[in-house]
Amino acid sequence: MSRTLAERLNLILDRITSEEFLQNQGLGNEIGFWIFDYPPECELDVRAFLDGTVLPALGKRVPTIRAQRIDLFKLILELLEERGLLDKVIQMQLDKGNDAVLAPLRSVLKEDKLAQRIAQQLNLEDIDMVILTGVGASYPMVRTNTLLSALHPVMGNTPLLMFYPGRYDGYSLNLFSKMADDHYYRAFRLVE
Repeated sequence: MSRTLAERLNLILDRITSEEFLQNQGLGNEIGFWIFDYPPECELDVRAFLDGTVLPALGKRVPTIRAQRIDLFKLILELLEERGLLDKVIQMQLDKGNDAVLAPLRSVLKEDKLAQRIAQQLNLEDIDMVILTGVGASYPMVRTNTLLSALHPVMGNTPLLMFYPGRYDGYSLNLFSKMADDHYYRAFRLVE
């Protein structure tokens, strides 16, 4: 019998505060990449639970568990703004449509560049985990499986937890439970 989303959400905190999670134990030398997948229509509920329950509780632990949240969509907007491209991209989208904007965006938002930008924002010695959100809003500009692969060499032993609006079966990512991405098998489902 599968668990409800509420039951799965209530298991997150115990899982990410465990020594096994924080120390990457029992992973057979795999990097500690974890995915919490959920129905896309529950995005606001998941976001509210993360902001209202999980993140505040981490700071109240003794010792405090230091998590750094990276919102992928906000990161993209910051990068475009820094390069003076955000207004141009918005205008191009209005004038020519989504498809016309995608190719130029993909060249600017290559996943290896995004991984390096994420690494610049992290001080891995001062945090216990990274929480990656904003994945759904970033599609189709960024491919999640490629970004995760690009993050492997930069994360060291720091666990990464990605909140994923779709389905992850341990082998494949299926964004919005409709769009199959390439196979990605180097992450673990946080909660079944």
